[in-house]
Amino acid sequence: MGTMLLGRKVGMTRFFTEEAKSVPVTVIQAGPCVVTQIRTAEKDGYNAVQIGFMDMPARNSTMPLIGHDAKAGTTPKRYHREFRVSEEELANYELGQTFGPEVFENCAFVDAIGISKGKGFQGQMKRHNFAGLEASHGVERKHRTGGSIGGGGTNRGTGPKLMKGKRMAGHMGAERVTVRSLDIVKIDPDNGLILVKGPVPGHNNAMIELRTPSRLFTPKARKQKEAAG
Repeated sequence: MGTMLLGRKVGMTRFFTEEAKSVPVTVIQAGPCVVTQIRTAEKDGYNAVQIGFMDMPARNSTMPLIGHDAKAGTTPKRYHREFRVSEEELANYELGQTFGPEVFENCAFVDAIGISKGKGFQGQMKRHNFAGLEASHGVERKHRTGGSIGGGGTNRGTGPKLMKGKRMAGHMGAERVTVRSLDIVKIDPDNGLILVKGPVPGHNNAMIELRTPSRLFTPKARKQKEAAG
């Protein structure tokens, strides 16, 4: 079923390939992550591995979390996530085990999950990529409005009202986003870094979940198979 690694988004830079080609990459400080709990089908109803990432002072944590991480022989962690594994893969993990970006050495792609940047309250054009009205002569100055909103009204005894899902102005961003199949450009186990090409959600220093790709199209699936050997 794959594995997961927690990391911190450092920022963007460029990476030069052997052909002297400049590739824009996002640097992620991946791990080290500690196995803080192992869930089994007999006890919990499913097989999963919980990992912790980033130390935090005990005074900023809670007593239950301090005791929970102490069972794994580690200090309190700021983030905890778990990922499903098969019964055969469960034997590869043990409580207190530490691992880093080397778990993706046989992967050509990775899925990145994070909280997107918050944009606050935004209008229809920015939030939904509306084109706006014409800016030619004679057009009323409503170029950035969303236009009519009552055209989808209905009257079934409860009076006209907007259709559900009508795209209007509102809160934008600050939601969980999954970007699939990002190219792994380079892995630096010594410094705990992973360089990926593509849009990684979140601001700099944001927590990022990296996992083995769950959905690949045929060309990328072929490349992933070659990387796995």
